[in-house]
Amino acid sequence: MTADQLKAIISAGLSCEHLALEGDGRHWYATIVSAEFEGQRLVQRQRRVYATLGNKMHTDEVHALSMKTFSPAEWANQPRQA
Repeated sequence: MTADQLKAIISAGLSCEHLALEGDGRHWYATIVSAEFEGQRLVQRQRRVYATLGNKMHTDEVHALSMKTFSPAEWANQPRQA
């Protein structure tokens, strides 16, 4: 699976203000910003993202997905590197 394919899958199931992916085709690292994360705990956010993948995790199309999830307000407060 390519980064563009994975991005399209996540974006189709979750309204993202920002979505960045890095990986090797099986192991992925994502930074996801969504208003849907407002008021949710970390585990709820992760479950929401995994729900967008459907069975892709179970069929090993996506072997591993590590993620950082932020609400828009949390993202606005993140330090940025120049």
